[in-house]
Amino acid sequence: MDFYVVLGVRREANDGDIRRAYRRLARQYHPDINPGDREAAARFREIAAAYETLVDPARRQRYDAGELTAPGSA
Repeated sequence: MDFYVVLGVRREANDGDIRRAYRRLARQYHPDINPGDREAAARFREIAAAYETLVDPARRQRYDAGELTAPGSA
């Protein structure tokens, strides 16, 4: 799983692009909007993990360098 793909942004995306993508997807897949939908809840967790990594400059740099991997990545 590639965090950039999860959020639907390019690798060159700035913080504003990442934040906008996260908010759009979070509204769509949030568990409160989709009660009982396990797939939406799982997708929301992926989106949140991607956002938390890419919005933090230090974590993003480590992710881009291959030092951090996304959960579920081999």
